[in-house]
Amino acid sequence: MASLASGIAVSVILCAAAARAQIPLPSDDDAKPDPATLFANQCGTCHIAQKSDEVRQGPNLFGVYGRRAGTYPGFKYSAGFAKADWVWDEAHLDRWLTNPQAMIPGAVMLYHQDDPTVRHTIIGYLKEQH
Repeated sequence: MASLASGIAVSVILCAAAARAQIPLPSDDDAKPDPATLFANQCGTCHIAQKSDEVRQGPNLFGVYGRRAGTYPGFKYSAGFAKADWVWDEAHLDRWLTNPQAMIPGAVMLYHQDDPTVRHTIIGYLKEQH
């Protein structure tokens, strides 16, 4: 049991380290990344956005737009989500992707995205996943 717990802890640490590193976009100013590819590169380590019961380190984001925060069935959220009395919309997703820790102190998600264009592309992709 202890080795399982330590294995999970190592996995979380490795994912956290990967999430902290924002993946740069192509340097060609004319190249707009495909939203699905951008989501896969920026969020896919911890999330999927496909109709499925699969969860990774984070909840499945299929249908997240318009869903009440912290309510994906079977996913264990951090304690701060118990106080989240709102649904995921553009404003909440943008704020979350900008700085999850400021929005919900103690949240496990360490990824953040400083580039508003990348955030809006990810949000647009999530809006389409229903």
